[in-house]
Amino acid sequence: MRPLFSLIAILSTFSVHSQYTEVINSNRPGVSKGPFSVGTGVLQFEGGFQYRKVDHELRRLEATGFDANLEIRYGFLLEQLELSAEVSYEFADYLFQASGTELKESGLKQTLVGAKYLVFDPWKKEQKPNLYSWNANNKFQWRDLLPAVSVFAGANLYTSQDPPFTFPNEFSVSPRVMVATQHNFLGRLVLVTNFSYANIGQDFPEYGYVVTLTHSFNGNWSLYVENQGVKSDNYADVIFRGGLAYLLNKDIQVEATYGGNFKNTPFQVFGNIGISYRIDNHQDKEIKNDEFSKKTNNINNKKERKRQKAKNSKKKFEDDGGVLNEK
Repeated sequence: MRPLFSLIAILSTFSVHSQYTEVINSNRPGVSKGPFSVGTGVLQFEGGFQYRKVDHELRRLEATGFDANLEIRYGFLLEQLELSAEVSYEFADYLFQASGTELKESGLKQTLVGAKYLVFDPWKKEQKPNLYSWNANNKFQWRDLLPAVSVFAGANLYTSQDPPFTFPNEFSVSPRVMVATQHNFLGRLVLVTNFSYANIGQDFPEYGYVVTLTHSFNGNWSLYVENQGVKSDNYADVIFRGGLAYLLNKDIQVEATYGGNFKNTPFQVFGNIGISYRIDNHQDKEIKNDEFSKKTNNINNKKERKRQKAKNSKKKFEDDGGVLNEK
């Protein structure tokens, strides 16, 4: 438990800035993780079902199946801190073309648990909108080039190997670290990037990146495109996705995605639908600094005493018939 308390002590020295938003802040659609947390007191569920078809030319193997994915996110203790757990379950049918053998497999594919912390937010000090100029509110600003940055640390709990064209292996645990960034452009365009290092300490460590570009329409609809790269000694791929998301209300989002790759070892295409839902118990925390409060109170008291003294002097002047007291 000591490392946890040490981490909390270090993080608590940073200034607090609320990550909470009035509408749900979901990592879906796509697989990238945004740098911002859901906010303290918010419990969020993000899940979906994916149909996937895989054809490995060299191994003469075909596979079709469904993946079910659920991520649980919780804003814990600090506004910048988020705990998460992600579970993937796979149902797959394998066909070995050489022998004509068919095999059905299902099981828990992966569980990822970890914590994410926002280390930098260029929009921490928000500027007041210009009520007289649309151009002033939507023009390019140099701080748009600075991304929000968060770090993630966790562990993958494997019960089978990934990607899907391999077969279940023994249970394993391996650390995973990631850096997530986000740029906001012109109010409605968002660029998210992830750089990860997974399977640390295993036979096949994995490096990966995800780049996601999202554009929001009329506050409810959003369109996204995404590129994901994976590289290890066991598997390498470049995957593309695209899709739409719709905000049903401030706490529920639904989405659909289609994607695939351009290689044949293996070739894969997939489509999924998903939903995100949050239970919002967030309460803004008023940050109190005792020393600052004392100084503020002293200043206010001095101003009040000056006002009272001036008021008393004016009253005495009027009581004396408007004649100054020469004493």
